[in-house]
Amino acid sequence: MDLLTSVAGSFAETYGEAREKFLAALAATGTAPRVYANPNTGPTGEGLACETAWIGPEDAAKVFVVVSATHGVEGFCGSGIQIDWLADEGPARLPQNTAVLLIHALNCHGFAWWRRVTEEGCDLNRNFIDFAKPVPENPGHDALVDAFVPASLDAETLAADEERLAAWRKEHGELAFQSARKAGQYKHAHSVFFGGFEETWSRRTLATIFDDYRLGDRAAVSVVDVHTGLGPFGYGEPICGHKRGTVGLERVLSMYGDSTGLPAEGQSFSIPLHGTQREFWAPRLGDRYTYVALEFGTYSTERGRKALRADHWLHNQGEVDWNDPRTREIKRELRTQYYPATVDWKEMVLWRGRQVIRQTLEGLARFT
Repeated sequence: MDLLTSVAGSFAETYGEAREKFLAALAATGTAPRVYANPNTGPTGEGLACETAWIGPEDAAKVFVVVSATHGVEGFCGSGIQIDWLADEGPARLPQNTAVLLIHALNCHGFAWWRRVTEEGCDLNRNFIDFAKPVPENPGHDALVDAFVPASLDAETLAADEERLAAWRKEHGELAFQSARKAGQYKHAHSVFFGGFEETWSRRTLATIFDDYRLGDRAAVSVVDVHTGLGPFGYGEPICGHKRGTVGLERVLSMYGDSTGLPAEGQSFSIPLHGTQREFWAPRLGDRYTYVALEFGTYSTERGRKALRADHWLHNQGEVDWNDPRTREIKRELRTQYYPATVDWKEMVLWRGRQVIRQTLEGLARFT
């Protein structure tokens, strides 16, 4: 399918529309979804669910998993890529003995409410730690938490907090500041990049999906988890957490080459993070998996910092009135930060998405 034709039809403006388009695209291929209903509702009372689709042989030895909406509002991008693959006759081009598992709207609550976090207020991509062990510490976040998410958004408070953040940033350096802000923290439920006190519904649902599709029995599993908000506008970086010297890293590099981002080696737009989804797949699959977060750039990290600050402040005030003008303003800014929705951005996303899907399937076909 022509890219611009797909741009016009694959993306959505709301979670509900994205869900309808995904289910319609599945129906057109004759594929029935499996529904994992979330117990909560969206901002207009709509039902929420993570839906999955298995395409290919049931006993396929190799499985390509594509995940959308780990970070809720970022699901507009991942959903568009999944729908484009279905509409572009992707199922007809699968290699032998290979299946694709589409996981649509893993964090459906955040998708519907235009939030990065889950209904528990957790950053799902910091939630995959072992809560039976001591949680990671983040003293920088402890020191700055009230400046990251203040009690008020009045001009005087924000000016004072910006001055405080700038001073800490200057004293400790940019890497320390970014680590303090977003590496993951497990103390402050009201703040940003909170990894939680326990497993979230979305994490438990992913575990159920893993078991339902017997992924642990497969010879090889490659996961692409679609994200947005970091890096140059429209560029998709496959960010890899596999360690140097592992089979996983060798396979990732063979798939994506020099475009692979390696945060642990300082070669990525991302920094090393705690509790990412890779920590879900690693203990279950050992050397039989690859995982990358395909991160599409949007606008500046500073714009994102302020958009997240406002959204967390809003939800810290209690029940959110979706129709309130201030709510709508905050939500529009957050959604724009993680889903620019311009034609050129969406075109870049689909082009790169198609490329990474092809690279992943070709890589899986080589693995023995």
